[in-house]
Amino acid sequence: MHVKKTALIVGCGDIALRTVRLLQANYRLFGLFRNPDNAAPFRLPGVIPVQGDLDRPASLKRLAGIAQIVIHLAPPPNRGIRDTRTAHLLSTLSKQSKTKPRILPQRFIYISTSGVYGDCHGAMIDETRPLNPMSDRAKRRADAENQIRRWSVRNHVPVSILRVPGIYAENRLPLKRIRENLPAFVAADDGYSNHIHADDLAYIICAAIRHGKPGRAYNATDDTQMKMGDYFDTVADHFDLPRPPRIPKTQAAGRISPGMLSFMNESRQISNSRMKKELHVTLRYSTITAGIQDAKKHNKA
Repeated sequence: MHVKKTALIVGCGDIALRTVRLLQANYRLFGLFRNPDNAAPFRLPGVIPVQGDLDRPASLKRLAGIAQIVIHLAPPPNRGIRDTRTAHLLSTLSKQSKTKPRILPQRFIYISTSGVYGDCHGAMIDETRPLNPMSDRAKRRADAENQIRRWSVRNHVPVSILRVPGIYAENRLPLKRIRENLPAFVAADDGYSNHIHADDLAYIICAAIRHGKPGRAYNATDDTQMKMGDYFDTVADHFDLPRPPRIPKTQAAGRISPGMLSFMNESRQISNSRMKKELHVTLRYSTITAGIQDAKKHNKA
C-alpha cells in the first residue's frame, strides 16, 4: 500500500488553494488556520485544518513533527523589519517533544518576493544579485530568507526559496484601479515590473518540492519584460476599459498610494533561467498577454 507523504501549508490563501489541488492526490495535507471558519474551501481537496496563530507561538505546538514537507506562504507582520512569524514557525518546527523524538521536516519551501532585490534601475538580474531591500516590507522578507537559511544549516533541512513578483490571475487583476482612473508613470519615468500567473506559481511550488536544490533561491517569474504602465494598458485593452492616465513621477504624491508607489519606484528585469533549468518548469502562461487573455474568459467583470 502506498503511504502518502505529509505536507503542511502555512498561509492558506488563494495560492495555497491552487497548490493543494495539485498535491491532493499524492500527499496527506494539513493547513494552518488562525480562524477555523476560513478552512471551508480547503476541506474539499482534503486539507486537515490545524488551528494556530503565527503571532502566538504557544498556539503552534501541534505543528512540531506534523509534516515531512512545509510550504510557507504566510506574509510577515505589517510592521518592523523582522519577520517574527517566520521566527515563531521555525522555533516550533525545531522543538523537542518530551514524549517523542524530534522529527524535523524533510523539505521546506518558502515563498518570498522579488522585492528583496530592491531597485535595480531596469537591469536584467538573476539570483546571484545581492539583496538590497528598500521598503520595510521587503526587508521583512529578506529577514525571513536569512532566518530560514540559518535554520536550514543548523537542522540539515533542505530549503528552497521562491522569489515571486506580482501575482495575477482571473481574480487578481488591477481592474478596480483602472476603473478608478488612477495614473501610471509616463514612459520616461516608468520602471520594469515582473509577473507570474497564480496557476503557474502553484505549479512552481510543486516543482520545487520535487526538484529544488538545497539552499537555492529561484526567481518564479514569467518570460515577459514589461513596464508597469504597459501592464496596466494591456489589462485595460483586454477588458475594453480606458487606459490609465500617465503622469511624471514628480506628480505622484497624493495621486498614487504609498504602497503602490513603493512598487512603482523599483525597476528590474528578472531572469527565470535557473527556475526553468533546475526545476524543469514549463510555464502555462509564459507571457502576460497569454495569461490576461485566459483570465478574461473567466472574468465576467
